[in-house]
Amino acid sequence: MRLSMQFHEIDNLLIGFIEGQIDIHTAPILKDELESIVLTNCMIIELNLSKVIYMDSSGLGVIVALYKRVIKEKVDLKLVLTERMMRMFKITGLCEFMDIEVGKAN
Repeated sequence: MRLSMQFHEIDNLLIGFIEGQIDIHTAPILKDELESIVLTNCMIIELNLSKVIYMDSSGLGVIVALYKRVIKEKVDLKLVLTERMMRMFKITGLCEFMDIEVGKAN
């Protein structure tokens, strides 16, 4: 399994389900998909990464780039992570800035 993405839009809420591995090979695919999102006023983006089994620094960079973009456009971003992934966000200090919820990996 490499990377699978599904996005569902309900009113001003865009929910993205990301599954698989986000690494040097798949991060550009995710980056392209996230950059194609048209941000609108009062929009909320929720990225569910609870089924991501591996993410390296290139994946983290894609998430940080999205965060910077949504902050600039005044859009809300929420991440749903596994406890294991949350450790990476704590180590890097990103959990201090981002809205993160710990969800269960299924």
